[in-house]
Amino acid sequence: MSVHNVVISGTGLYTPANSISNDELVASFNAYVQQFNADNAEAIARGEVEALSESSSGFIEKASGIKSRFVIDKEGILDPLRMVPRIPERSNEDWGILCEMAVGAAKEALQRAGKTVADIDGVIVACSNLQRAYPAVAIEVQAALGIQGWGYDMNVACSSATFGIQAATTAIQTGQARAILMVNPEICTGHLNFRDRDSHFIFGDAATAVIIERADLATSNHQFDVVGTKLLTQFSNNIRNNFGFLNRAAEEGIGARDKLFVQEGRKVFKDVCPMVAELIAAHLAEHQLNVSDVKRFWLHQANLNMNLLIARKLLGRDAEPHEAPVILDTYANTSSAGSVIALHKNQDDLPAGSLGVLSSFGAGYSIGSVILRKR
Repeated sequence: MSVHNVVISGTGLYTPANSISNDELVASFNAYVQQFNADNAEAIARGEVEALSESSSGFIEKASGIKSRFVIDKEGILDPLRMVPRIPERSNEDWGILCEMAVGAAKEALQRAGKTVADIDGVIVACSNLQRAYPAVAIEVQAALGIQGWGYDMNVACSSATFGIQAATTAIQTGQARAILMVNPEICTGHLNFRDRDSHFIFGDAATAVIIERADLATSNHQFDVVGTKLLTQFSNNIRNNFGFLNRAAEEGIGARDKLFVQEGRKVFKDVCPMVAELIAAHLAEHQLNVSDVKRFWLHQANLNMNLLIARKLLGRDAEPHEAPVILDTYANTSSAGSVIALHKNQDDLPAGSLGVLSSFGAGYSIGSVILRKR
């Protein structure tokens, strides 16, 4: 059996129309805090209820590096009486909202790759926040675009994109497909607790798309050889979301805090940063490459301090801005889409032959590394 060389030939991005600044988010959060403390003043005075603390834009930026985030719905999030995005249900006969976002990103990826839907044999929707169990969103995206072939969903939390690229690469190497569309539609604000001071600012919404195809069939001006992929998972409860269809079978848990995003942020930072640096270094060594050979690191955009530390561990010094570009200041953490946004917006300036590493990391724990070389 022949093994085909594989390239990434196009990337795409869908961004919602609405953006929320830190100042806007803080104003909403603090209004909620003030009302909560006023409503519970007597219980707080008796020591029965703990008073809530206000947030600030300075605290958010220092803790995360985030300045704003794009969101699928702004009004519902900023309403102190609601603090949840308002996303109306759609008829089963209409394309779902994740499908709509994925198609938007896919069209740009197809255009950059110089491909039509007739060239695509498979669709992988890889993301953290699927809106339903079935039918697969990937099959819906396939239908909406008019792609013949197959599709499936996968979820490895924030690492879903790199795991999706690895799955697509294997399928193409072994001749199961000529080209695969891998998309990452993320409505992260749907599972975020906007009344939690430690996390209400973390996430934004976006969708990304990547075309992975046989190198001998690629014609685009934006090609990267997939030099290698490496994956790692290690079980941890430090990032978790317990929302699911079994919740209805345990009424006592409905609406509990753990049915939204929860994390032990300091533990995640301590655990994950060295794991990511070690995995990337080992991956490069397996391909007889040095860290100094890498011109760009497209890292998962969860937290600025994490990215700075990982780059420092790898390089032995602080990274220059162009070496590890940051997009989370504008987009916030978009889960699986983050590292692909960094790649999408920071690739065209690289000269041919440049080496880069796309890496994501998150709940699981899960870590993915993809070594790329610009053609």
